[in-house]
Amino acid sequence: MRFLAHRLLLFVAALFGVSVLVFVALRILPGDVAAVMAGTAATPDRITALRTQFGLDRPLITQYLDWVGGLLHGDLGTSALTGRAVVAQVGQRASLTFPLIILSLLIALLIGLPLGCASVLANGRRMRGFLHVLAIVGGAVPALWSGLLLILLFSRGTGLIGIFPSQGFPSEGWHNPGRALSSLVLPAVATGIVAGAGIMRYTRAAVGDVMDGGAIDMAMACGMTRTQAVLRVGLRLATPQLVSVAGLTFAQMITGVMVVESLFALPGLGALLIGDVGNRDLIAVQSELFLLAAFFLLLGLVIDLIHRALDPRLKAADATGTDAGDGTTGNAASKGGE
Repeated sequence: MRFLAHRLLLFVAALFGVSVLVFVALRILPGDVAAVMAGTAATPDRITALRTQFGLDRPLITQYLDWVGGLLHGDLGTSALTGRAVVAQVGQRASLTFPLIILSLLIALLIGLPLGCASVLANGRRMRGFLHVLAIVGGAVPALWSGLLLILLFSRGTGLIGIFPSQGFPSEGWHNPGRALSSLVLPAVATGIVAGAGIMRYTRAAVGDVMDGGAIDMAMACGMTRTQAVLRVGLRLATPQLVSVAGLTFAQMITGVMVVESLFALPGLGALLIGDVGNRDLIAVQSELFLLAAFFLLLGLVIDLIHRALDPRLKAADATGTDAGDGTTGNAASKGGE
């Protein structure tokens, strides 16, 4: 409970810092926010009306407190461009972006975990070299390039094997789950290939740390084959580190899919944020940036709690006052980066 209370206090403090940073950053931009939203051809009366409509003529501290008060009640403000509530726009776009991220993460895990274990189990020098090069090349390929390649190979109309739609999302959304899911396959694969290469490297490093600790040798001494020991013992002991890596990969995909959404013309959160920035809808941008930052912080908190629940060494560290487990995770991270 003490650990949970400490993490929650840090989470709340970080949310406060993010809210201040986002609010101040948009207020110190050159020019008047209302003039920026109104555009270059706006009349002074139009600018004055916008300042009154969005409360920009009030003191900054009052504006900040009103905005934070709205956030606490689930009110993210109103878009100056569409006149719709920002929370409704974000919810509609998130129903596309988050399924895309989840599907991308599943593909990344299906690629990274088996190939990472194969890198550990490979006996031949050539096979180990091939898997090492595969991990480097997979991580170096931009999602934009892999997406273009997938369109040329598998898109309907232009691809060599026309299986999946190349762009767009069904107007009926998830009411037609088959069409909706098929439109996310190519962008999910494009994102998952890059993320899968990273998970592959971290899996190899994490399981390698377990092997260095002697757990695999002990399992083999009890009658397991090397493959059984790696898959049944090594992966289980490396699970806390892999959960952390999967969570960080999920967080990175939130920004990574924005490029893929643009390539495949998907109306997701990335397209919403880019469109609002381009159309100078700064009131909506303010809340959208805060939501993205808050989700990153929340995801970090959840990963921290899951990691602690899976790793008994971190629980035992409370009684001794040490920081058990950090060294193992750091070694895996450094080896995965190599």
